[in-house]
Amino acid sequence: MKWQKSKDDNQPIVSADQLRAEKLAELGGQLWVKRTEQNLSLDEMVVLTMIPRRLLQAIEEGNLDDLPEPIYIRGLIRQFADALGLDGAEFAQTFPVDSNRVNLTPGWKPTPFGQLLRPFHLYVLYIALIVCSVSGLSQLLNNAAIEANNSQSTEKAQIKPKQTPTVQIQPVSNISSNGQAVQIGVTLKEKSWIRVVADGKTEFEGELPEGTQRTWKAQDQLTVKAGNAGGVLVSVNKEEAKPMGDPGKVKEVIVAAKAGT
Repeated sequence: MKWQKSKDDNQPIVSADQLRAEKLAELGGQLWVKRTEQNLSLDEMVVLTMIPRRLLQAIEEGNLDDLPEPIYIRGLIRQFADALGLDGAEFAQTFPVDSNRVNLTPGWKPTPFGQLLRPFHLYVLYIALIVCSVSGLSQLLNNAAIEANNSQSTEKAQIKPKQTPTVQIQPVSNISSNGQAVQIGVTLKEKSWIRVVADGKTEFEGELPEGTQRTWKAQDQLTVKAGNAGGVLVSVNKEEAKPMGDPGKVKEVIVAAKAGT
C-alpha cells in the first residue's frame, strides 16, 4: 500500500490508485455474488453486456491493472450492474474517478481484434449489422415480389383466347306458301342452356331440363345455341333429329331459308 505524508499533520494518505483498487474489489465481489445467485456464467454476461470476457473477469477479481482508465471502468461497472438487474448508475457512482487525470486513450492491453472494440463501438457495430440485415431482407422480398409479378404476367400472356364455337349453316329449300319458311325442333336428352333467335329476335334464353321438346319457327333465319351440345337433338323442318355436337361443348346452329325455283 502506498502512503503519503501530509505536510500539515504528517498523517498517512491513501493514494487514488489504492482507493480505486479497494473500491473495485468491493464492487467486483458484489457483482460476482449477484451473478452466481442468478446462475449466469461469464460467457452469458458477455452476451448481455457486450463487454469482453477478460474485462468482466478483471472487474470481479478487482484486478485494476487489466482494466482501462477509471472513467471507462465506471462505465463497465455500470453496464455489468444493469445486466444483473441493479441500478447501474447508482452502483457505479461510488467508484472513484480522477477527472483531472483522465487519459482519453484507454490503456487496453494488446488483444485480438474482437476484444479491442470498446462497448460503444460494439453497440454501433450491432446496430449496423441489424440495419444491413433488414436492408438485405427487404431487397430479397422486393426481388421475390418482382419475380412473382413477372411470372403472373407471363402466364396471362400464354393463356389462349377461348375459341368461338363452330357454326353450322344449313340452307333449307321447299319454302311453304303459308309463310312458315323455317322450323327447328329440339329434344333434350340432358339438361342444357339454350338460346333461340328467330329473324334477329331472341325468342328464348335459359336452361331447359332433360326430356324437354320445343319448336321454333321463323320466316328467314333461325339460330339455336346450346351449352351442352351433346345433350340436344335438333330437327330441321321435321326431318330426323341429330345431336348438335359433343357433350359439354358449346355449339351454335344457324338454319336459313332460301327461295325455291
